[in-house]
Amino acid sequence: MNAIVKKAGWWIFAMFGIAIGLYPAIYFMIDRRFGLLGSKSEVLLADPVWNATFYTHILLGGFALLIGWIQFDKGFRDRRRKLHKRIGMAYVTAVFFSSLAGIYIGFFATGGLVSILGFVSLGIIWFCTTMMGWVTAKKQDYEAHEDWMIFSYAAAFAAVTLRIWLPILIALHRGEFLPAYHIVAWLCWVPNMLVAFWLVRRRRRSISQPNRNI
Repeated sequence: MNAIVKKAGWWIFAMFGIAIGLYPAIYFMIDRRFGLLGSKSEVLLADPVWNATFYTHILLGGFALLIGWIQFDKGFRDRRRKLHKRIGMAYVTAVFFSSLAGIYIGFFATGGLVSILGFVSLGIIWFCTTMMGWVTAKKQDYEAHEDWMIFSYAAAFAAVTLRIWLPILIALHRGEFLPAYHIVAWLCWVPNMLVAFWLVRRRRRSISQPNRNI
């Protein structure tokens, strides 16, 4: 039963990554004044720098989310090490540009300082954890590399959890967007990082367990 639950959880995790990874395509199919863009001013939407960073963020962020989940499949890593490395470099490159773009557009977040601090902090954490993942891989410290990439993808997964939490929070606030957005600016990623911390601790314990039994 545990194996079935674990496998089901894995596929749910993968499906969310794929679905939200493809989500930015919607902006090219319908009028873009939907969702979060509906709260932006006409002046901001006409700003070429903001537009360039916005599309950099969502397209490369979506790409990172779309390809990142497969890297945590141990069987895939063991069988296809060269492909794992190539996907990893594509992920790191995408995150490098998407996170920096996300930090920039975070300063224009709807809702003022509370939202700005939440989203800018997320961008900084995503950038730093991913770069640490890259540095530790270059040093061939693969245990630390896996830890950092767990944190990195947990930050990327904020795109998923934001879209889960936001409609719930809006409903709880009786249709009010701003109070819900203030909360989701933090709720979309802080619990993710706590889960990542728990996963890293559990992984580290499982690695050290044989040593305690000697």
